[in-house]
Amino acid sequence: MDTQSLQAFLAVVQTQSFSRAAEQLHLTQPAVSKRIATLEELLGTRLFDRIGRKITLTEAGNLLLPRAQRILFTVDDSRRALANLSGQVGGKLTLATSHHIGLHRLPPLLKLYTQRHPEVALDLHFLDSELAYQGVVDGTLEMAIVTLAPHPVEQLQVVELWRDRLCFVCAKDHPLAQRSRTQATLSLAELCEVNCVMPGAKTFTHTLIGQRFQAAGLTLPVSMSTNYLETLKMMCSVGLGWSLLPESMLDSELVELPVDTDPIHRPLGYLVHHNRTLSNAARRMIEALENAQDP
Repeated sequence: MDTQSLQAFLAVVQTQSFSRAAEQLHLTQPAVSKRIATLEELLGTRLFDRIGRKITLTEAGNLLLPRAQRILFTVDDSRRALANLSGQVGGKLTLATSHHIGLHRLPPLLKLYTQRHPEVALDLHFLDSELAYQGVVDGTLEMAIVTLAPHPVEQLQVVELWRDRLCFVCAKDHPLAQRSRTQATLSLAELCEVNCVMPGAKTFTHTLIGQRFQAAGLTLPVSMSTNYLETLKMMCSVGLGWSLLPESMLDSELVELPVDTDPIHRPLGYLVHHNRTLSNAARRMIEALENAQDP
């Protein structure tokens, strides 16, 4: 069972398409189809059902999937361990980051890293933090630099680097801004009388915010949501609702609201798999991150 056939199998599973799998692997579609056919012939069973344009795993395919992932994980891990013996810092480093961290935290760090380690090919993916977590768990990502989950994940080593203070904000001409000028503080209950715009319900940031309101017996009055904080800022600045944004995003278009509650902080950091041998490139990235962490 050759690893190239297993890579083709996983690519088809991930993309749900032979043509997209071919693009991902930089192959032709017939080449991918041939690798799948070879694997099916070797195993003596079909791995995919093809009904019209839809591709689904057969029972045998579902059985093979976790085993194929483990096989390729072990092969890649062995390659990294052997490559590390040379002490050289090079090769491909596959990592993910959220859009906000990629825009506001990483640029100077990445610039310095690429200057110091020009032999490293950065394969950088901008993903929602939740998807990045899954990528590190299943081995498609070597590491991720994201918003940290509210609860630990057994397979992962998670290190907090920074803390974002989330600020209650609204547009300068929003009714809440006018009310805040005459009141020392606003209550969470008063905020819930007015629509808000928030990160998506399944995001770690939304969960963190939602827990504060749930603890007070309140439900967030979300009228619109998006996973991009820059878009949330725009929506908030034009008066579509109040929101919570990192302190670093505040500017003249927004008013910070005084709210009678303890500060809400969002943890940011990196994660790697406990059972993965990290490449020298990843180790140097971790050193750079830890040197840049908040005191």
